Parts: sequence; structure tokens; C-alpha cells
Amino acid sequence: QVQLVESGGGLVQAGGSLRLSCAASRNIFSFNVMGWYRQGPGKQRELVATITNGGRTNYADSLEGRFTISRDNAKNTVYLQMNIMKPEDTALYYCYARIILKDYWGQGTQVTVSS
Repeated sequence: QVQLVESGGGLVQAGGSLRLSCAASRNIFSFNVMGWYRQGPGKQRELVATITNGGRTNYADSLEGRFTISRDNAKNTVYLQMNIMKPEDTALYYCYARIILKDYWGQGTQVTVSS
């Protein structure tokens, strides 16, 4: 079993920045993929960004290069740096991990961007 705990959410003004962290309960080196998804008000959960254990990244096209995902294997943590934030980035952000064929999810951290 793996626990994923998100932190770093909060309220930010449009144009501002936040950094989310996701701490795993065990060594993440063997995790095939880690990433972030989000679910905005009245919307379905959608991909934000993923990173493989080899460091290959993938981002949602809609982000236009504003977000950066990274991982620190020594700290068992994945980060999401969010810049030039927009009100439409308001959502509950979930950390995600895939280990072989099993998916794990965190509880989510709320991000609210005011206009």
C-alpha cells in the first residue's frame, strides 16, 4: 500500500504562483509514473502533468507552459510549480502514482485563484 499526501494548496491571485508537493509513504524510485490531476467545479478530473521514473514529462496542452512537474527521489516527493496562474486553474489537485499496473491517489489539495 502507498499513501500520497499533497500539500501547498491555497488561495492565490491571478498571475501569482504556487508550488504543490506530494509526499509518498515509500521510496518513489520504482514508481513508473507520478503526476497531478485536477478537478474543477462542475468538471471532470483531468490530467495536469506526469513524470516517469526516467524523468520524461507530459503536460496538458491547455497549460501553455505555465506549470512544471519535477520529482526528488531522495525525498520521495513530486512537485508541481504553477506560475502565471489563472482563475480557471481553480480546482482540487490530486497526486497520482502508478506502480506496475496499480494506481494510487492522494486526497487532494484545494487551489483557488482569484481574479
